[in-house]
Amino acid sequence: MERVLIAGGSSGMGLALAGRLLREDCAVTIVGRSPERLAAARAQLAAAPQLRTIAADITLEDQVAGLFEQCGPLDHIVCTAADLEGAYRLLPEIDVAAMRKAMDSKLLGPLLLAKYGAAALPASGSITYTSGIAYCRPMARGSVVAAINGGLNSLAYALAVELAPVRVNAVSPGWVETPIWELVAGDAKAGMLEAMANRLPAGRIGHSDDIADAICFLMRNRFTTGTILHVDGGHRLV
Repeated sequence: MERVLIAGGSSGMGLALAGRLLREDCAVTIVGRSPERLAAARAQLAAAPQLRTIAADITLEDQVAGLFEQCGPLDHIVCTAADLEGAYRLLPEIDVAAMRKAMDSKLLGPLLLAKYGAAALPASGSITYTSGIAYCRPMARGSVVAAINGGLNSLAYALAVELAPVRVNAVSPGWVETPIWELVAGDAKAGMLEAMANRLPAGRIGHSDDIADAICFLMRNRFTTGTILHVDGGHRLV
């Protein structure tokens, strides 16, 4: 039975991944900051017996260290966590506190998961991050997120060398139907997603299950490491 820890697994892509892995009889630990959201995720996943939830903030080093003391041995670590509220701003409007919160959640947190989690993994294990299309196709108001995603990709490259033979990769999603679009677009969300769907070679916006499929590939393909897997419907081409 594969043992998988998913940081950020209480919603969106992480929750979709948890559901898929539970259906495959994996032992899944979901980590998140909110006990309420973890309880809701457990209910949505039908309180599967091989599911465990732990409340922890991956941006706090002592909590990450304690997390792995609780978890024991693992086969894979996945991070889909991101706190991007307030991060999408034009340059003159950037709030430094919001920028640091976004950086902590999507760059520092993943680094701490590797620092303390690598020892819990076997040589055949893996760490998978989620970056995003913004690093190579940024839009206005996206400079902070573009920089963070680029940094996370570089972190995956570096850790693939340092932690070898443990494999380290990142999935780079394109536009995916997740709650983050409420922050990015507000009431204009539906129109923005429809317009992008009409542009993409794939003809549609992505779904959380598309990203879960990609993460499963990176977890299990033993010859893939130091790779950024683009799952963006062809967005980089248009």
